[in-house]
Amino acid sequence: MGRQALEVADVVRDHGAAFAASRSGRVSGAERRVLHAVTACRTAALGAHVDACDECGHEVITYNSCRNRHCPKCQAAATATWLAARQSELLPVEYFHVVFTVPHEVAAIAMQNKVAVYNILFRAASETLKEIAADPKHLGARVGVLSILHTWGQSLEYHPHVHCVVTGGGISLDDTRWMACKPGFFLPVRVLSRMFRAKLLDEIRRSFDAGGLEFHGSLAPLEDPSNFRSYLRPLYGKGWMVYAKPPFGSPDCVLKYLARYTHRVAISNRRLLRMENGKVTFAWKDYAHGSRRGAMTLNAVEFIRRFLLHVLPKGFVRIRHQGFLANRHRKKNIARCRELLAASPPTTSPCPQHDATDEASAPPCPVCKKGQMIHTRKLSARQLALTLVTKAEDTS
Repeated sequence: MGRQALEVADVVRDHGAAFAASRSGRVSGAERRVLHAVTACRTAALGAHVDACDECGHEVITYNSCRNRHCPKCQAAATATWLAARQSELLPVEYFHVVFTVPHEVAAIAMQNKVAVYNILFRAASETLKEIAADPKHLGARVGVLSILHTWGQSLEYHPHVHCVVTGGGISLDDTRWMACKPGFFLPVRVLSRMFRAKLLDEIRRSFDAGGLEFHGSLAPLEDPSNFRSYLRPLYGKGWMVYAKPPFGSPDCVLKYLARYTHRVAISNRRLLRMENGKVTFAWKDYAHGSRRGAMTLNAVEFIRRFLLHVLPKGFVRIRHQGFLANRHRKKNIARCRELLAASPPTTSPCPQHDATDEASAPPCPVCKKGQMIHTRKLSARQLALTLVTKAEDTS
């Protein structure tokens, strides 16, 4: 039997106490919830559910998932459910991938003001795309935007940025026709970068003036307005990284891309290579040197610290729809797009939702091979413990 794959949960179980000690016990409630969820996921601590074959009665007990959005093991089902809904919204047009990043000076402000700066980042990115696309000099249309917040780089350091999937064209401003962008080209990156920089810095300044930002530790001097203005001033002349990748090959390629990005967490279990002598080694890409692949080793306490840098504020929405894909009028706007494109809605979904209670999607019985495994009941942690004891006694 091969060695069991290493998981983030293993690192937390073995070194979580050392991490808490390194903080002198000062671990936030949100961080504690994430650490508990990750370690309890798919263990007896969360109880279980029972699936039974509808032919031979064979039963299988499966531990429950924590469903925490930061857990590496709980994102597949959430991704499938979300993608099934997005399939019906795909249009037969080019889609572009545009990424908006911020310099480390802004990232430092964001670290201490996550809700405020993350919302500003979303608004600045979407408004930049919408305004430049609506300009007749560029496209003269209302585009659809799907934005996803990521806060990490390959080394798990803090690096907030927004990935945007944008339609390669949009509804004309008079709502009479579809305006397609030039094949293979969306909008000028330099123009996007300059407007994004201006919008984001202006919003950060206004938020500060309104008392919406707080600073502590090494950034405490920024509480003084003159220091804050001096801190921001050089950023107006600094080049900001905004880049647009080549268009996706087809609408289905958009879904494959979204499957990788929408519900991604800071690090997946499959990137973990080994844990030994208080250190964790994981695979990474060094994008600063031609996407060179390698392995990075961190002290386990530092690994946990970096993992927790990316815990989102409670209730924060990290996937957003803007432009003609905005929630309020999305269905109506997509119907109008199809009308202008003379296109029919997709008839199949490559990402169906799996529902354990749906007989049509239930897995086959591993014993008789004839029946299907149907969800029958739930077991609390206490009920599960009693059930396992009874099973052990029956087999002894």
